[in-house]
Amino acid sequence: MRSDAIGLFSSLTKGQKESIGLLQIGTFLEYFDLMLYVHMAVLLNELFFPKTDPHTAALLSAFAFCSTFVLRPFGALIFGYLGDNMGRKSTVIITTLLMSLSSLVMANLPTYAQIGISAAWIITICRMIQGVASLGEIVGAEVYLTETTAKPLRYPVVAFIAVASVAGTVMALMVASAFTSFEMNWRLAFWIGSGIAAVGSIARTRLRETPEFADMKRRLHDVSLITNKKEAEKAKKLLRSTILSEHSSDTKSDYKKSAFLFFLLQCSWPICFYFSYVYCGNLLKSLGCTAQQIIHQNLAVTVVQLIVLGVVSYLSYRIHPLKILKVKTILFFGFILVMPFLLMHTSTPLHIFFIQALSVALAMDSTPAVPVFLVHLPVLKRYTYASVTYAISRAGMYIVTSFGLIYLTEWFGTWGLWVVFLPAIAGFFIALKHFEKLEFGQRYSVDVGLKAAA
Repeated sequence: MRSDAIGLFSSLTKGQKESIGLLQIGTFLEYFDLMLYVHMAVLLNELFFPKTDPHTAALLSAFAFCSTFVLRPFGALIFGYLGDNMGRKSTVIITTLLMSLSSLVMANLPTYAQIGISAAWIITICRMIQGVASLGEIVGAEVYLTETTAKPLRYPVVAFIAVASVAGTVMALMVASAFTSFEMNWRLAFWIGSGIAAVGSIARTRLRETPEFADMKRRLHDVSLITNKKEAEKAKKLLRSTILSEHSSDTKSDYKKSAFLFFLLQCSWPICFYFSYVYCGNLLKSLGCTAQQIIHQNLAVTVVQLIVLGVVSYLSYRIHPLKILKVKTILFFGFILVMPFLLMHTSTPLHIFFIQALSVALAMDSTPAVPVFLVHLPVLKRYTYASVTYAISRAGMYIVTSFGLIYLTEWFGTWGLWVVFLPAIAGFFIALKHFEKLEFGQRYSVDVGLKAAA
């Protein structure tokens, strides 16, 4: 297996290897900045938000968490337009720069005790900017690498973008753990985050535009030179249909259906993330754990997530990604059926750790099959489709989950988790079946055509 992998990687050009490295490092740095506040929230929310009763505090905590994702749909439209018109390269540079600037503001922001409610509003706006920037970053990197690498290497290469984002989260947790353990100034962590994001933005200027996108823009430019308006319009329509047929046999209705089902796939991970880190974090707090202890435990959980995701990503170049996701979904369904019972019998942080570790290890996620889904979206709108579905799923599900679980668990206890998880599992499985039919059905048709021609 190792020699096969080396052979595949050796087939990449120097430019491809450089692009992969820059995008993975950039994703690592951006997610370090994004997740630094998320995992230091148990400490920082007390500095930037007013002190209230436990129920109101839980709502404020949910609001602070959701603020990171609430503007993502609008950001998706903006970055989708930029990505599909200016190019993939320009977009990932802009997102890294935005992340750097927001971290810089947070590093210098006065606390609630110093300037009152203005601190809460400013920190919320910064979190919104970070959420929007991280959206453009990860989608841009995945689209870029999908369009510049061939199967089967495409699967692990794109999957390791997700691995890089989790590695950035691990680093953020390590920094948060160190700063809380040694009582260091938390502002220094955000200064570091701002600096490394700025370096990442400069490094990405070395990227080249994807050949697929560059070719599409060149052809559109050639058509724009036609002076007759009617002829130009006819040429544009012909060009668009030609480009679509070159990159996929899917029809226009297939694209819309695929985009919707891609959205269903993306709805699952936010629920798993919120439950694993925020909901279980609140359970740890109810057991008397300190902010420092919660951060340490979340670090251990994220290391488990990183290891599992790395293994799954590596396997994806030998085992088809859709088969991997199907197995994980079945295992996760079994885990969810018994999870309320497990939670009712948890009495120590160690018990909760095992539940957290299982939930991130088996969690429903689009990795490592992202390229499978992206190639069934039209190249002319691929960035927009991917970013909008990603953004709406994150914004919607984080809001529903963070606020919904507060009331569902109050009304139904731990069994209220089923109300959120079971529909998400059903939607995820339906979407998998759709893309499995497109992927393997298309391959079957090609094989039959080749045999007939022979």
